[in-house]
Amino acid sequence: MSYITEPLSYPFMQRALIEVMIVGTLCGLVGCFVVLRGLAFIGDALAHAVFPGVVLSYLAGRSIMIGAFAFGLITALGIGILSRTRRVSEDSAIGVIFAAFFALGVVIISRQGGFRKDLGSLLFGNILGVSATDVWATLIVGAIVVVILLALLKEFTLVAFDPTMARSAGYPVFALDVLMLLLVSATIVVSLQTVGNILILALIVTPPAAARLLTDRLGRMMVASVGIAAGSGVVGLFISYHAATAGGATIVLTSTAVFLIALVFAPNHGVLAGRWARRRGRHHVHHYHGAGEEVELH
Repeated sequence: MSYITEPLSYPFMQRALIEVMIVGTLCGLVGCFVVLRGLAFIGDALAHAVFPGVVLSYLAGRSIMIGAFAFGLITALGIGILSRTRRVSEDSAIGVIFAAFFALGVVIISRQGGFRKDLGSLLFGNILGVSATDVWATLIVGAIVVVILLALLKEFTLVAFDPTMARSAGYPVFALDVLMLLLVSATIVVSLQTVGNILILALIVTPPAAARLLTDRLGRMMVASVGIAAGSGVVGLFISYHAATAGGATIVLTSTAVFLIALVFAPNHGVLAGRWARRRGRHHVHHYHGAGEEVELH
């Protein structure tokens, strides 16, 4: 019992647990549309593109959310605008912007001699260092993102599954795409303190990917994704406390373990279920042929 009660006696662990549950809920919801739309590369690009904003805010002594939001907004709009150019594919636009912005962040760091010791917390997160202000900021931004996502759930769902039909039905697909990129950017920004710039994509993609193995319905997938993301955050945080490991990385490995379990044991789409279905299929075919031979003999 002390395994649970001991960490909870510290205020920094209490704040960290609240933070991972908020971030897990947010990543679990938004990540479903990242997975369904195949936006993992865009998510990775956004995570790297906000890096110079994080660095500039840190150097200025401001909240890293301010600079990250600014560069996230620029990146989302830039990807949306460039991808509409016939001669520039969406992948090319993403690659150009994310490489340029991440390089800009590296250049800024290289000019700061005493800054490199703080680089690890920006790249890999510092969940145990979140303040009450950080928790409130995450809660407010997360609530805004969730409200927008749920208010436009029907539109986002249609665009995710059939953008051509959505366009023919008169939906503003470009505006919805840009808005989704902004929601992904906001999710990345508020999650930076938890798992850092390098690992944030895993928290957005891995829980929804595991949830997709467990169900074919979007509603259930969103619920399962939130449960996996938040649960992995809590379990990973406790493991990191007792094992003295990096919090963000431990959380990511915990969610990865859940994904691997779902990959093997998912009732309909798991590896074992697929093998069992193939085995039953061969058994039925053999039984059918055997019955046919008996008929012919009679």
